[in-house]
Amino acid sequence: MAAGGSVLDVACGGGRHTRFFLGRGHRVTAVDRDTSGVADLDGEPGLEVVESDLEAGAPVPFRGRTFDGVVVTNYLHRPILDDIVAAVAPGGVLLYETFAVGHERFGRPQNPDFLLRPGELLDTVRGALRVVAYEDLILDDPEPRAVQRIAAVRAWGPGGR
Repeated sequence: MAAGGSVLDVACGGGRHTRFFLGRGHRVTAVDRDTSGVADLDGEPGLEVVESDLEAGAPVPFRGRTFDGVVVTNYLHRPILDDIVAAVAPGGVLLYETFAVGHERFGRPQNPDFLLRPGELLDTVRGALRVVAYEDLILDDPEPRAVQRIAAVRAWGPGGR
């Protein structure tokens, strides 16, 4: 992603990724139902904080916008997966990692509504983004967890790079 590019941090929580990308000169839109985790960044140049409950059924606040990078970690709400993929600009990248089926034996979340099914991230981007990397695995550090993660890019349109 080019320096200064725009980043969408979906379900930003405490702002780990928001802080990372701001610190590298990117413009960041941080979205969460509770934005207190990024309240200390109020007034930070290049930061847009959007308080929105993505699961409340209201219009997705980033619908119709695109970003050079879209980051989602430890969050899954299937009704907005298409919106997340659509938010990736031409030449942009999606970085997504969250809990997968199998994680229920390690702890929360255990509800299958919050666990990716085998290959689900691949299915989500199929036909829209090119997969650069994908894993469905058990990690041990810092604690055991089952995750899927994907890095995928959107091709440039006609006349693009």
